[in-house]
Amino acid sequence: MNKITLKALRKKKETGEKIVSVTAYDYTFARIFDDCGIDIILVGDSASSVCCGHDTTLPITLDEMIYHTKNVRRGVKSSFLLADLPFLSYQSSIEQAVMSSGRLLKEGGAQGVKLEGGEIMADTIYRLSQTGIPVMGHIGFTPQSEHQLGGRFAQGKDKETANKILKEAKVLEEAGAFALLLEMIPASLAREITHSVSIPTIGIGAGPDCDGQVLVSYDLLGMNPGFNPKFLRKYANLHEGISTAIKAFASDVRDRAYPGESETY
Repeated sequence: MNKITLKALRKKKETGEKIVSVTAYDYTFARIFDDCGIDIILVGDSASSVCCGHDTTLPITLDEMIYHTKNVRRGVKSSFLLADLPFLSYQSSIEQAVMSSGRLLKEGGAQGVKLEGGEIMADTIYRLSQTGIPVMGHIGFTPQSEHQLGGRFAQGKDKETANKILKEAKVLEEAGAFALLLEMIPASLAREITHSVSIPTIGIGAGPDCDGQVLVSYDLLGMNPGFNPKFLRKYANLHEGISTAIKAFASDVRDRAYPGESETY
């Protein structure tokens, strides 16, 4: 399988071939996803919730993100490996953003970083890209700003905010972003952005017309039965499958059915 590069991702947009992205947080899942031919594996700050049990993405630290990225790196051979910059690891200054991003590449083995924010992040994206660090922008609903936004809901549903997001997309492209993640915005706005920029757009809750789609792997695998946002399609019910397996193991142990003769040295 050919290694996915920035050039390959741009080519997919040009030819209309959809880009597929999922999150990973450890070696085992990363190896499986890479073997499945996933284009972009994202070490998301969603690890804060799905791996660490926090209510938001805010608590996870840069050191923790580097730890997860290092583990994922060992399982990736072909996919493009992207890592999230966690909250307060890049907002204080451009210099902080360069150092944090550099650590994700140098220590974690990522090939690029993703950061949240619109026009205010343009200078940071420019500096990172000039430093040789590929950057994916993230606009629309930005989870690190959940408290300021007043909750988790779609953005850009009125003309004023839609125009603002469209402007942000163009500004981030001009700043040097190699791609844009569009989260929880109307499909019509995502379509307009996708047609207005020359870089790939990756959607999550942004309709079918983006150049690609991303989902949190634990969500699409059905690991949390209580998490059911409108945009999520569950492709498995691993919560039930894993629970069934663990209960069967526990029952066999308690009934002295495991280990049996064939499983004993």
